[in-house]
Amino acid sequence: MAAEKQRTIGLAMDYSSSSKAATRWVASNLVRPGDQIILIHVLPKGADASHKGLWKSTGSPLIPLLEFMEMNVQARYGVNPDKEVLEILQAESKSKQVEVLAKIYWGDAREKLCEAVDDLKVDSVVLGCRGLGPLKRALLGSVSNYVVNNATCPVTVVRGPA
Repeated sequence: MAAEKQRTIGLAMDYSSSSKAATRWVASNLVRPGDQIILIHVLPKGADASHKGLWKSTGSPLIPLLEFMEMNVQARYGVNPDKEVLEILQAESKSKQVEVLAKIYWGDAREKLCEAVDDLKVDSVVLGCRGLGPLKRALLGSVSNYVVNNATCPVTVVRGPA
């Protein structure tokens, strides 16, 4: 039997309860030894980051999990990660030899997540769903709905806690 190919899994991350649920789902149901997980962060256009001008269109460089866990790195990119999410990913990294990286984009989450799929050549992308009601979804637009309909890879949407 041939060895299974390493997969690259994109995990859309905003540290909401639904993206925490997506992280748990990836750890329990999707990731297998040797896979790579890329945390995809999309910050609003106006979010300040000292290096943003340099990476406005391409996003930040890929940041290894251990480096991303350092406070000064988080501050440099303007992200405030949830400790529980990072602990789940660190445990997966150790127990299954999974490489975990982070990448930060700036702009509209819907468009940037779809760009990230192509840019990072992910095999699948997983994101949480906040479960907006029909009116809010019509006004704000559902990120998960947009990604499901426009991404060039399989998309899994994980419902957050009710």
